[in-house]
Amino acid sequence: MKKILILATIAFLMLPGCDKGPIQSTEVNPMGKADPVIRPATFAGGCFWCVQSDFRKAPGVVKVVSGYTGGEGETPTYETYAESGHVEAVQVWYDPARTSYERLLDVFWRHIDPTDASGQFADRGPHYRSVIFYHDAEQRRAAERSRAALGQSGRFSRPIATEILAFTRFYAAEAYHQDYDRKNPLRYRAYRYGSGRERFLEETWKTDAASETQPETPDVKPDEATLRKRLTALQYRVTQEEGTEPAFQNAYWDNKREGIYVDVVSGEPLFSSRDKYDSGTGWPSFTRPITPGRLVEKEDRGAFMRRTEVRSRQADSHLGHVFPDGPKPTGLRYCMNSAALRFIPKEDLDKEGYGAFRKLFEP
Repeated sequence: MKKILILATIAFLMLPGCDKGPIQSTEVNPMGKADPVIRPATFAGGCFWCVQSDFRKAPGVVKVVSGYTGGEGETPTYETYAESGHVEAVQVWYDPARTSYERLLDVFWRHIDPTDASGQFADRGPHYRSVIFYHDAEQRRAAERSRAALGQSGRFSRPIATEILAFTRFYAAEAYHQDYDRKNPLRYRAYRYGSGRERFLEETWKTDAASETQPETPDVKPDEATLRKRLTALQYRVTQEEGTEPAFQNAYWDNKREGIYVDVVSGEPLFSSRDKYDSGTGWPSFTRPITPGRLVEKEDRGAFMRRTEVRSRQADSHLGHVFPDGPKPTGLRYCMNSAALRFIPKEDLDKEGYGAFRKLFEP
């Protein structure tokens, strides 16, 4: 049950799939004793080397374990898991104070082919099919809503084939499979690209990747003197001193024009008007960023509260906070300060250097 030898030219880099080894898998709780805060989520998306690597990069994820689930019998190994009906899967342990299950679902969809019922990319067979294994009724409902939304999005021409099944038991894979991308980076990269996964994802999400395009901006944050000269007193206090502007008395809380919102310091594209909604709070609120990688989330225990602060990645500007009380499809509320943002109307995107975002507003 070896993964397919993808390209002859990289054969010397790759072992024939996930290598054999002497360690037998067992069901474990990778977080040790039961933790009332950290929660599990389980996904199958083909080769667990790739799925583990992708989830490990997601904000709020504490640990990701490769393994087997969904079959009959106990203690499956790499040599036997397919015969007993298991699939390659990962168990994701995440902090709900820093991320949400809905956000993990979004990460999952963006790293698989959800229309393929017979495997994933070069790996064929039911043991490589995509599955969401829900741990409770709340996860099941969230997964069903997310799958339905993806199917209605028009992103794919074929129907969504990913299954949603009840979680039973999870068995950690052999030690040599854990963090394979870090232990064997050359073999991993050769496999990932050779399997066709990376090319598929780039093509499928290229409109989102285009959101990485932006006008030239400084590679480093401007010095304090430059910032004080460039920003208003309020913009400086919000972005540099973690301040908060007054509710209902700011530029964009009630802005209904179409366009994008960028970091007032660096010009990084952050949010789209398509994801903006009236939260009733008096601050501009969004359900998601244009590109998740543009934001950095940090725990904020100030003001006698425990919140998740949101900052821009390039300029490290304080933007606001994200809360798990937003509307569908993400269930998130990115509550931002207008003073940290600059609005670019859709009719000005080209002249401002953000022409790649026009696709967001096409019918």
